[in-house]
Amino acid sequence: MAALGWLTPRRRSATARSVLAGEASAEAARKSAEVSEAPEVSGKEPEFPVPGDEKAAAFFDLDNTVMQGAALFHFGRGLYKRKFFETRDLARFAWQQAWFRLAGVEDPEHMQDARDSALSIVKGHRVAELRSIGEEIYDEYMAERIWPGTRALAQAHLDAGQRVWLVTAAPVEIATVIARRLGLTGALGTVAESVDGVYTGKLVGEPLHGPAKAEAVRALAAAEGLDLSRCAAYSDSHNDIPMLSLVGHPYAINPDSKLRRHAREKDWRLRDYRTGRKAAKVGIPAAAGVGAVAGGTAAAIAMHRRRR
Repeated sequence: MAALGWLTPRRRSATARSVLAGEASAEAARKSAEVSEAPEVSGKEPEFPVPGDEKAAAFFDLDNTVMQGAALFHFGRGLYKRKFFETRDLARFAWQQAWFRLAGVEDPEHMQDARDSALSIVKGHRVAELRSIGEEIYDEYMAERIWPGTRALAQAHLDAGQRVWLVTAAPVEIATVIARRLGLTGALGTVAESVDGVYTGKLVGEPLHGPAKAEAVRALAAAEGLDLSRCAAYSDSHNDIPMLSLVGHPYAINPDSKLRRHAREKDWRLRDYRTGRKAAKVGIPAAAGVGAVAGGTAAAIAMHRRRR
């Protein structure tokens, strides 16, 4: 895939692969769009979003921001149910998904392992097949995990006439399904290489994570004529500080400790929709929690298996 020419000047922290991943994700997001709880508050806020501002848009991280848990793991669970891989892969990695759900924090190494395994699993399958399966998996495992508070924030932007995009390291195909089901404009996600509609087992660039997310948002904003100073971004993870720093209205949603600290230092807005629900959903004692999650969602972690 050729690099796109409309990318604006970049931050030095972005690598060439981050830029390529961001450009590929932005291009895929634009194509797919054409086809198709009391919060914690920090500081005083003006009326926002501004109705009718066509130069503004909103960018939402997915995992633990819009949806509880990791989309890639839920996708893996659905693939396991459809016999894309074997039971023997489950036990070794069940604890990682349990840890993610209990801690609510991304582990880059775990997520990288999951993505590598996902690529080996889908290699040779048709893109259309995975899109169809993604629709089913959303209904089975994801729909009930959407945070109502974050969903309301996204709807506020839509009601103001603004475009709303998911920005996630999950595959762009499943991210697009989620965006469409939520009534959003589209999704920026990790782009897997395909030839004649069949996955090759390689990525275009790198996973859409950290600086690559910022590059994707920057590229999409340039292509769509958006003013980033009038845009908003939402995330739970300190890994997304590059993306949050791009926009004029950054929000920390269900933030991890590093992001919470950074948001307070920068006087960014805070929202925490886990309050009052965390004990019931993710704050159960560790021993019981690992057992429950391993029993209920262990299949998702099978995507962490190593390539042979």
